[in-house]
Amino acid sequence: MTTEFPVTNSTLSANKLGEFIQQKYNLSKNTECKLFRAGMNHVYMVTDVNIKFVFRVYTFDWRTKIEIAEELRLLIHLNKNETPISFPIADHSNEYIQELNAPEGKRFGALFSFAAGIKSAKFTPETSFFIGQALAKVHKSTEKFALNRITYNNKVLLIDSIKQTREFFKKETEEIRYLEKTATFLQNEFNKIKEEQIRHGAVHLDVWFDNMHFTEENKVTLFDFDFCGNGWLCLDISYFLFQLFTTNPNENDYQIKAKKFLNGYETVTKISKEEKRILPFVCLAIMTYYISVQCDRYENWTNIFLNEDHLKRFVSNLKRWIVYHEIDIK
Repeated sequence: MTTEFPVTNSTLSANKLGEFIQQKYNLSKNTECKLFRAGMNHVYMVTDVNIKFVFRVYTFDWRTKIEIAEELRLLIHLNKNETPISFPIADHSNEYIQELNAPEGKRFGALFSFAAGIKSAKFTPETSFFIGQALAKVHKSTEKFALNRITYNNKVLLIDSIKQTREFFKKETEEIRYLEKTATFLQNEFNKIKEEQIRHGAVHLDVWFDNMHFTEENKVTLFDFDFCGNGWLCLDISYFLFQLFTTNPNENDYQIKAKKFLNGYETVTKISKEEKRILPFVCLAIMTYYISVQCDRYENWTNIFLNEDHLKRFVSNLKRWIVYHEIDIK
């Protein structure tokens, strides 16, 4: 007697998924679908003659249907306000979310517009300026926009995340102790923040070169709002600056691009004095959160990178940022 062995994370057939998409969205018979990336979610490139789309298949038990619906509601709102984002596309029944019966259980999928251009960590200061403008346009539309999703606060970013990371690595290491010390420092600093001077709303929380395309004409399009939630808008600004810092080891290059990015942002909307004050350390909270996400979703990565050496490199980047900004973590 043979029985099917349980599956935790399958990869859906690109050919069959292409047929499904072609029927659901009234595309032509020339529609092609190819797997682009399998990671936290699975991304497929869909082509109908000369028109491109992106189809995301959410990992099983990663996002609820309500969470996905809220992400798409945000993107529809942003698209209506003509912000530079990749937006969701409804099927012939005007539905945005597809339910897919995978071996491990029900998974969800959504079709998005294709963002023109390329992604690259090596962009010019001029492009950095336009990235700042693009993010500011998004923030003008997301300020005070509430989502029925996670709120990125002290508990989520610093308390629960440290607990998750500690449980994953188990061993008491210098890096774990440093993360805990940093989290305690950040909690104290966050309690001093003048909330009335900080803009709140829907945040992207993963703004870096891997989640944007830009053209030769510096048209920037942001995408992958999978981590969107509620929080301080300056979280996005700080996180981008941190990613810019890690991908530009030459500090002079970083400073030029960071200045251009902030200048571009403020041509659209201003960053308050209090927001500027906390930019050097709020990204540390996001990074503390993201290492815990990597631990939580370890099985989805099917990758051996998440080990003590990875944690050491991760903490080393945090320390370099902390030294650069002369942050005194006691």
